[in-house]
Amino acid sequence: MNEDQLEGKWKQVRGQFKQKYGQLTDDDTTYTEGKFDEMLGRLQEKTGKTKEELKEEIDKM
Repeated sequence: MNEDQLEGKWKQVRGQFKQKYGQLTDDDTTYTEGKFDEMLGRLQEKTGKTKEELKEEIDKM
């Protein structure tokens, strides 16, 4: 899955992610165009997962 597809998928699954990781806020799961990696970094800090693990999890949802 390329970055554009991942960003599109993220828009669909962000609510599920917030439910699964209760400490995430809207600010954590929102990104502006071109800032997807920055948002993944925030998620990485909050969840303790690697960016690759997060991308795989998003892909599976």
